[in-house]
Amino acid sequence: MRYGEWIYLFGDSDFLVIRFIENPGMAFGFEFGGIAGKLALSVFRLLASGAIVYALWKLVKTKAPKGLITCVALILAGAVGNILDSMFFGLMFDKGQTNGVDYSGLAQITEFGSGYASFLQGNVVDMISFSIFPPIFNIADAAISVGVIWIILFQRKYFPKAEKKIEEVAEGLDSDVTEEVTAGTE
Repeated sequence: MRYGEWIYLFGDSDFLVIRFIENPGMAFGFEFGGIAGKLALSVFRLLASGAIVYALWKLVKTKAPKGLITCVALILAGAVGNILDSMFFGLMFDKGQTNGVDYSGLAQITEFGSGYASFLQGNVVDMISFSIFPPIFNIADAAISVGVIWIILFQRKYFPKAEKKIEEVAEGLDSDVTEEVTAGTE
């Protein structure tokens, strides 16, 4: 596909479209300050992925709920997918230049290391677009989003001890307030 080209998946409806763009920044097209920002983002992604691997290992070891493990695995898979794009996409492809104009032609695979960007400076390919959700995203972004949303929706199931501690603190506060009110009326 040429840069910006799209394919309608349901006839002429733009409800679901596959569209080729490159995202220089974070999920859903957000950017983070030039070359230095891109490097900082890449380092953050690597560190966060390491922390997620450790958390996933601990969850499996402690026999955490399978749903929570699945959500964290989705988040890790999405993060790694975007990291790999950022690491290697710019090293492997040119910008599809024709007559010196970027993106007017098809991007071509080049000799490794002679692409349009250096290590950790490549763009992430985004390709999914819904008419009801304007940002264009990729499978990795979707995996991260689904994992995070699912954890939020089922946090009481996944973290029952935290819920119980919050209830205990709330009950303790209620009894303290009741005692103070009772003491004040005597």
